[in-house]
Amino acid sequence: MTQQLSRRFFLSASAAIGGGLSLGWSLPSAQAAETAAELGIWATIAPDDTVTIRIARSEMGQGTLTGLAQLVADELDADWRFVKAEYVSPEANLANKRAWGDMSTGGSRGIRASVEYVRKGGAVGRAMLIQAAAAKWGVPATECTTGLSVVAHTPTGRRLRYGEIAADAAKLPPPADVKVKTPAEWKLIGRGVKRLDTAEKLSGKLVYAIDVQLPDMLNAAITACPVFGGKLKSFDAAKIQSMPGVRHVVAVDDNAVAVVADKWYQAKMALAALPIVWDEGPNASIDSKQIAAHVATGLDAKDAGIGQQHGDFDAAFASAAKKIEAVYSSPFQHHATLEPMNCTAKFADGKVEVWVSSQNGDASLAAAAEAGGVKLADVKVHKHHLGGGFGRRGQQDPVKQAVQIAKQIPGKPIKLIWSREEDMAHGFYRPIAQAKMRAGLDAAGNVVALHGRLAAQSIAAYLAPARMVNGVDMIAFQGWTEEEFGYMAIPNLRLDDAIRNTHVPVGFWRGVNTNQNAVFMECFIDEVALAAGKDPVEFRRTLMAKNPRHLAVLNAVVERAGWGTPLPKGVFRGVAQNAGFGSYVAAVAEVSVTAKGEVTIHRIVAGTDCGYAVNPDQIAAQVEGSFVYGLSAMFSSEITIDKGRVVETNFDTYPVMKLAQMPKVETVLVPSGGFWGGVGEPTIAVAPPAVLNAIFAATGKRVRSLPLTHHDLSHA
Repeated sequence: MTQQLSRRFFLSASAAIGGGLSLGWSLPSAQAAETAAELGIWATIAPDDTVTIRIARSEMGQGTLTGLAQLVADELDADWRFVKAEYVSPEANLANKRAWGDMSTGGSRGIRASVEYVRKGGAVGRAMLIQAAAAKWGVPATECTTGLSVVAHTPTGRRLRYGEIAADAAKLPPPADVKVKTPAEWKLIGRGVKRLDTAEKLSGKLVYAIDVQLPDMLNAAITACPVFGGKLKSFDAAKIQSMPGVRHVVAVDDNAVAVVADKWYQAKMALAALPIVWDEGPNASIDSKQIAAHVATGLDAKDAGIGQQHGDFDAAFASAAKKIEAVYSSPFQHHATLEPMNCTAKFADGKVEVWVSSQNGDASLAAAAEAGGVKLADVKVHKHHLGGGFGRRGQQDPVKQAVQIAKQIPGKPIKLIWSREEDMAHGFYRPIAQAKMRAGLDAAGNVVALHGRLAAQSIAAYLAPARMVNGVDMIAFQGWTEEEFGYMAIPNLRLDDAIRNTHVPVGFWRGVNTNQNAVFMECFIDEVALAAGKDPVEFRRTLMAKNPRHLAVLNAVVERAGWGTPLPKGVFRGVAQNAGFGSYVAAVAEVSVTAKGEVTIHRIVAGTDCGYAVNPDQIAAQVEGSFVYGLSAMFSSEITIDKGRVVETNFDTYPVMKLAQMPKVETVLVPSGGFWGGVGEPTIAVAPPAVLNAIFAATGKRVRSLPLTHHDLSHA
């Protein structure tokens, strides 16, 4: 692959640091800009061979920081022992006309949305180093090769370290075009190299946003109206002013109040004692039963938007020899990040500075500017690793609150930390959803018609109305779109969605709507296979005849799991497949259930085709981590509403999987190449339906609503 890189889009090497080489390169989104020559520094090579790669995306445990560094280092032929990484600051991105493009990290886009331009940059750097060495030796560049941060002259065996020639390379113009490596030439891509952030995590050196300590810093605790949509009416600050450490009591927006104290626990205790009067508004009478009934009205409504359809479902279903129908449902889910929401902010001399764990540094900068009433150029954002994100830290409410508090107490850094209860009660939850599934079979047990009707709250309508397409939320169809849906051999298909919004805020939750949709579809496909009298795997293979990539992953998984081979007494298998975020996934679960309803997941075999696998070890870790998330939601986690407010406000009422409950997970990589898919979110969707199908095989009990605790089923 040959990539054209104009000199005007390549960073001038005059910004060399310490005699080393500074590398920069353009993004596709920046190439049209006349000012693109002002791009910021992306990587530096120091005289001691240290390569520092700057990363625009956020690291929240998924390994993006290491994966992106691998891509650059491979093209650069850098020795991984000398590679470091650091964050690009949002203000640098702003100053360089958004040279790094979209800094948002979500939707499993950290690698796949960055891969092309970061590889180009590494390739340009390698070419410049070769040219510098060739000039020094007085030989043709074509006689030189690179490897492990060394340029070698093949005929004579002479060698120069990158650090020795970095300054000379910095004086050269970048090449007009470069070739990135083919997969056969990769040395780091595809290898399980050591992560760049592990050592600092283990030593405790890594500072998360919640750990930030600054001179003269004060600490804030906050509470917002417990009913979504409610307002702050009044509070009596005099009642707590004499409590230990209390410095300030301030209103935030029109729906929250914060106490600022010397120590956070002092602020928290004073806040608990503060008399507050809320105007809870009209939503204070709403509960989960009302919400469920409202959502259910969409199951047979006429106002549904089409996700995809072909053939004539109505006619085919009406004439089918056998009809199968079922209704499924899933509740609101919370992100439950280990690190609760927090942000430290300082307002001084008309400028704002924030320290935050954010999935979108650009959005944090914009939110801080808006809350502080200052220009974007007057904001500085310090990005930190995230103690869990899962979509929640794409929202900027803690940043806005912290800046509003700091603006009322200028000159002092204010660290705002949400209590766990506040964090649980004021999230952007995974949407509540229901689905009515219908299928028609002919006399031979073949599927002639399939209809999936979603009735659900819309993320796009709540967070991004511009992403609605003629009133249809295409996000709702994740996993069911024409590009993702695995059963395109069904001749008559209709997949639609009736939006039923509520007063509860919703947002992107790891895996987003693929989670609910995979449960609805994959459990129903098992029901249809049973009605047809066919093996669930063979039944799927027939329906996937037009989807070779889906089928390849399914086949790899069932082969590894030994589908059809004998299992220990009382152990049963279930299967599921799905696609999303640019990847194809499947899983087989092995499950046993006691007479008391105690469920043990003995093993899950999980397959992934993400095209190219950058770091197999990280992929396996992401599969396992996503299963903790998905299985917790399946077993016991749910957000319910009473009197307009969230009922579950800590882990005693919102339980997540414990280490001892985690099944053995075997990850099967099926990298077919040719594309770059996501990893952190696709696989989460197949674990619950595979387990639910195994539970049916074990008990004959069909579970169509989650969590399992509502069906007298629990972790063993």
